[in-house]
Amino acid sequence: MFVSRSRVSAFKSRAFSQNIRSLVTAADKERYKVLIVGGGSGGLSVAHQIYDRFKAAGKPLNEGDVAIVDAADYHYYQPGWTLVGAGLRPKTDFRAPFAPLVPQHIAHIRENVKTFSPKTSSVTTASGRELSYDALVVATGLQINWDGIQGLSKALGDPNSGVSSIYSYDTCDKVWDDVEALRSGQAIFTQPAGIVKCAGAPQKIMWMAWDRYRRTERGENIRIDFYSGMPTIFSVKKYSDALDALRVERGVGGHFQHNLVAIDTPNHKATFKNANGSTVDVDYTLLHVTPPMGPLDIFKGSPIADGAGWVDVDKSTMRHKNPEYGNVFALGDCSSLPTSKTAAAITAQAPVLTENLFSVMDTGKLGGAAYDGYTSCPVSHGLRNMTH
Repeated sequence: MFVSRSRVSAFKSRAFSQNIRSLVTAADKERYKVLIVGGGSGGLSVAHQIYDRFKAAGKPLNEGDVAIVDAADYHYYQPGWTLVGAGLRPKTDFRAPFAPLVPQHIAHIRENVKTFSPKTSSVTTASGRELSYDALVVATGLQINWDGIQGLSKALGDPNSGVSSIYSYDTCDKVWDDVEALRSGQAIFTQPAGIVKCAGAPQKIMWMAWDRYRRTERGENIRIDFYSGMPTIFSVKKYSDALDALRVERGVGGHFQHNLVAIDTPNHKATFKNANGSTVDVDYTLLHVTPPMGPLDIFKGSPIADGAGWVDVDKSTMRHKNPEYGNVFALGDCSSLPTSKTAAAITAQAPVLTENLFSVMDTGKLGGAAYDGYTSCPVSHGLRNMTH
């Protein structure tokens, strides 16, 4: 989980010694009892829980038996980016140096994994190092496909484009700049077809902007429309009905099965593709984009992934479906778990994965822990209100 800046500062005093320890451990020992690929909220939390579970059972792991493989310099608390886009918090509140967040007893391998070889219980890093394991946890998250929308990357780099997104640390503050600069015109908020992380976020930022315009007496001069590639405003009918009623009540336009495919920045036009394959061009003054997302490229054709590119695990045990890969587990956004990809889901998944991994390593059999699909996606519909 993300650690606040006050806690991060407490780690700094041991950062140098930890960095040396990590490098020495990685160089001297290339086999680990538990190898965790990915150091986001899922990877960090499960690393702590696995170590603590063995200790609680009276079978403590040695220093360096558990390793996290991740080349990232920083850890980001991504749910906070919506607050940045709404002007409520500075984005620096949601970034912390990654290395100090890895505890002393866990090795940190500062590389990214390139390939998985479950038959030999090993992975290969981008530099060619082979790391072996007794058990593997995959927690890489998913990737943002910025190039999946023609013209998006260029528009995000243009301070005058009116185009922004809360789905990146580099661009989330531009959202607030654009929202606050708008005095009149057409504000469009989008959501793509398919899987996105935190599916409520595309609406959260829209409702916060709507509230800001209302409070600053700009509401009558700004038209807001929600364009979604999905058939409804939200995937769960109970909440979809409530949110759609709110949309109508507030005069926000709703355009469903409209997927953003291109942006013409000079002419401030957004092109959407309908379900029948036809396209429509829409003028915008402000355009907030939720980009398409998907599995990381390293999973394309990987033996541990399903046909769509997600790590193929049992929906209850979080253990790989292939019996030959019974020492492979996954959680979070990279997994095939049939639930919304949220930080809240990870908090429910991590204890289940931990218990089952411990049982497999200790007895050779699964324990009784089962993930029930829990997730949570609070949807703010103003600066002070939310549906959850």
